[in-house]
Amino acid sequence: MDTYPIAAQSLEKYYHVNGLQLERHYKEHLSDYTNWPEKEHAEEWQVFPENIGKNLSIDETSLSNGELYTIVTNKAAKGKKGALVALVEGTSSEKVIEALEKIPQVSGTHFGKCTLPIAGMPLMLKRKAGKKPN
Repeated sequence: MDTYPIAAQSLEKYYHVNGLQLERHYKEHLSDYTNWPEKEHAEEWQVFPENIGKNLSIDETSLSNGELYTIVTNKAAKGKKGALVALVEGTSSEKVIEALEKIPQVSGTHFGKCTLPIAGMPLMLKRKAGKKPN
């Protein structure tokens, strides 16, 4: 479960264990989840500075129960490994800017092209990033 994306419940048939209990024990005791440094803000935002690139795409999505999230991706990764730059709860441009400012490499001269299909966010984000609005 540490190296391969396997659900704990899938192991119950083979090892004759309670899958839900194994999942709970893994999360609470074996995985170091309680010591995770990003745990405090993980529900609000996550940033991955190693994935930053010159061409970014910003979009919104609803993951579950109508909760909206803003997703910033590196277009050079073409949706594969290393594509996710930031995941921010909500669609407020202020929240997205605040999360992106946690990445040390973000500066006005860093961005080459930024695709922003969300209606009120493009101007503010492009101005903050130092780009001329289209």
